[in-house]
Amino acid sequence: METDANKEHIERETLKLVLEEFAQEQKTNNRHIEALIIAINNIGNKIDVSTKEQKAEKNVLGSLDIKPIEAILQKSFLDIKFMIGRQPKSIVRKFQILLFPEQDAKLFYKIVFGRWFLWLVILVALSNLYNWGIHYSDNNKEIEMLQIQNDRIRKAWEYMYINNDKETKKLMKKAYINSIGSK
Repeated sequence: METDANKEHIERETLKLVLEEFAQEQKTNNRHIEALIIAINNIGNKIDVSTKEQKAEKNVLGSLDIKPIEAILQKSFLDIKFMIGRQPKSIVRKFQILLFPEQDAKLFYKIVFGRWFLWLVILVALSNLYNWGIHYSDNNKEIEMLQIQNDRIRKAWEYMYINNDKETKKLMKKAYINSIGSK
């Protein structure tokens, strides 16, 4: 019960603080708007005065110097832009998934596909290198197995040739010559 009362009290305090801050911000915005209105009215009055003076001075043949008026107008417009720029702006969060970029499509595709092509070439090269390595390893193992088998056959042949009599040796030589000739 006490925690609920504490939570409500804290929520009220934070709400009061937020509302006070919002009210202060609103007051400053109102002051800026009032200053903007005053600046616009001053500009309008200056324009009215200058148009009246121009009408009165149309009869005068001398050249008019409008540089001070232009400077005042530029300063006033800069003040207006500054005041408008300082006002709070609404934040718009935009979440998108784009297949095609909104701007600079050529640069995007140049970078993306350039990198993709490079990675693709690297992956194909690595894949081929891996396949070649596996094939090379398998071939070496098969060659070793055949060499081991041939060594066994050769050793058995030599053992039989050494440990048998002359007649068996003649038969073995004849079989060896026939096997060479049949290839």
